[in-house]
Amino acid sequence: MKLAQRTLHALPMQALVMASCFAASGWAFAQQTPTGTIADPHAGIDMPAEREQLPLDDLRKFTAVFSRIKDAYVEEVTDSQLLESAIKGMLSELDPHSAYLAPKDYEDLEESTSGAFGGLGIEVGMENGFVKVITPIDDTPAQKAGVQAGDVIIKLGEQPVKGMSLQDAVELMRGEPGSILQLTIIRDGETGPLVIPVERAIIKVTSVKSRMLDDGYGYVRITQFQAETGSQFSNALKALKKDAGGALKGVILDVRNNPGGVLQAAVDTVDAVLNEGLVVYTEGRIQSSRLRFSATEGDILADTPMVVLINGGSASASEIVAGALQDHRRAVVMGTQSFGKGSVQTVIPLDETHAIKMTTARYYTPDGRSIQATGIKPDIEVKPAELKELDSQPMFTEADLSGHLEGKNEAENRKNGAQNERDSAKESAEAVLDRDYQLRSALNLLKGLNIISRAGTSSAQE
Repeated sequence: MKLAQRTLHALPMQALVMASCFAASGWAFAQQTPTGTIADPHAGIDMPAEREQLPLDDLRKFTAVFSRIKDAYVEEVTDSQLLESAIKGMLSELDPHSAYLAPKDYEDLEESTSGAFGGLGIEVGMENGFVKVITPIDDTPAQKAGVQAGDVIIKLGEQPVKGMSLQDAVELMRGEPGSILQLTIIRDGETGPLVIPVERAIIKVTSVKSRMLDDGYGYVRITQFQAETGSQFSNALKALKKDAGGALKGVILDVRNNPGGVLQAAVDTVDAVLNEGLVVYTEGRIQSSRLRFSATEGDILADTPMVVLINGGSASASEIVAGALQDHRRAVVMGTQSFGKGSVQTVIPLDETHAIKMTTARYYTPDGRSIQATGIKPDIEVKPAELKELDSQPMFTEADLSGHLEGKNEAENRKNGAQNERDSAKESAEAVLDRDYQLRSALNLLKGLNIISRAGTSSAQE
């Protein structure tokens, strides 16, 4: 399908944030339509201001280099090849997120918001000429193989990545499902490079997952913000409320290792739990890059306490959600500082098959905080940790005393035997909490808030 057709399909979405952790806040066009025509080419021409004129000396230098390459490069190159490379260079030198989109690149970009694509299942960016893992996507070959956020890839198979463009690196990571790609990585805390074989697969990203962690306490995990994530999040909250008997005591929203996604989906997610107020705004040099997104009336959770979990792999749209809920005091943000990706990339069509993706603005939270290069600082810092239950001597209790006064429920407990085992769902939830210290900390916080809330309600009634 041609780019123009895709553009028409994508325009109503307001904004587009891609899996490689970039955002597109609206669509723009490279040229403005002239207001009139000039009959005499030598008269009536308004020359641009001096600062807007093209630098002739630099243009002469460019044409000289172009000519030298054409004449003397070891292999013959076409004019179109050189000009396309020049365009790529202009954009890639601006920042890590601006890029030239050839037809295949645009298809890859579109795939990342549809939720299904082929590859390893990692979100990556460039750092000091190497490919850095922003985060492995949940339930993908990369995550299962042990790739971690912050890993620096120095080789893809036998090919060093130093000096390689990000697009070329991503292209190498894609391949036939079932084929193996060896990643050579450098990881903090390791004495030498690690080699991790990863089997390529069709990556199908499930955007929203939810479950009950304990009686009345729900958990929602957003792995990536796709076009339908906002509505899926709302549906997940409604299902959790139903499972809890109509009301929840608390909800944990987990956006750890979430690299971003569709901006409108992030806005819809916040809107589901806010009654009003600004969610996010963008500022840039052109009018079309200055956008404001606000919540509409209606909080599905009706002020139920919330905790948002973030970490260094939470980027872009994830930071918008965390920042908005933090600024509105709607949720406690817990975990570690987020990635700090707060710039906006606009996709600008050039023709029916080509486009450029260019940084045009920065995100700001409702309180005016810039996310770019600073990230979201959690209200409560909780680093990943592993809890180990310590062995202890059996404690002597009242029930062990000979002739003790029997408790009210003791006879019934003795009659029914030992306490009934927890059902499989609770066992599974407990196992998840045992593996995830940050998640357990969030649940404990919600339980504490619920206790305080009940105590306050009781005092008010008295």
